[in-house]
Amino acid sequence: MRSNDLVQSWLLKAAHDLETAKIVASHLPDYDDVIAFHCQQAIEKALKGYLIFLDIEFKPVHDLGYLLNLASTKNDAIDIYFEEVDRISRYAVQIRYPDTILKLTRFQIQEAIEMADLICTLVNGKVS
Repeated sequence: MRSNDLVQSWLLKAAHDLETAKIVASHLPDYDDVIAFHCQQAIEKALKGYLIFLDIEFKPVHDLGYLLNLASTKNDAIDIYFEEVDRISRYAVQIRYPDTILKLTRFQIQEAIEMADLICTLVNGKVS
């Protein structure tokens, strides 16, 4: 797969995760774990697509802070989102398993959706 095709594939997956989070939030708002997971996934996939676009190699991890730090080596303007994005990293694994109960507030869910939307929009603007 050519690099541009791979970038677009990652961004499409990110868009699907973001839209899934939004749809679940509007129809099943108590499914906060699912919503948060898809927000994390949207950010992760958008950042991985962006890193490929920037020709930066990365480890196959779910750590959004790590991915954002790598991207900031060529675009330090995205550093301002580090705290919010890093906080959403825990939704990748921690929230998915039944032995970990993490109850999120409506504000936290809205914040995750907005951050996922923002990162996806920023990345799409950079690669197009």
